[in-house]
Amino acid sequence: MSTQGRIALCPGTYDPVTFGHLDIVERASRLFSSVVVAVAEGSKKKQPLFTADERITLMRASVEHLGNVQVTGFNGLVTTHAREVGASVIAKGVRSAADFDYESQMAQFNHRLADEVQTVFLPASPEWAFLSSSGVREAAAWGADVSGWVPAHVAQALRDRIGPTA
Repeated sequence: MSTQGRIALCPGTYDPVTFGHLDIVERASRLFSSVVVAVAEGSKKKQPLFTADERITLMRASVEHLGNVQVTGFNGLVTTHAREVGASVIAKGVRSAADFDYESQMAQFNHRLADEVQTVFLPASPEWAFLSSSGVREAAAWGADVSGWVPAHVAQALRDRIGPTA
């Protein structure tokens, strides 16, 4: 499968965007002609710390140096959004065997919903394999310095939302 001319969709909640997320997006941007980072507006997981508009703004600022990456919001099925933006690939980062198990199951569902959209897994780079948005949120809430895990503007947004200890 040639990746030239292909659009990849990188869906997620990105609450907040981390260097691990950006590593996956940057690597996808080198593999595919175009990448659409799709920020989930709704979440079944839990109430997000940042609104969808805030997460989209934070992500846009984080990827502005990548000329072939755009950021959209979406609400609904990933496969529906993939079709809407013309993506033939869903690119997902996986940190662990547990991530792979979950994402593999989601890939099977997505294949049943849209068999023309393939899922590609990108393993987390070793320096970011431990990193999760929920871990960043919790560490920030307890006053830890998270500036080594998120871009500076995201660390500032966390401080503004949580307080000066973030």
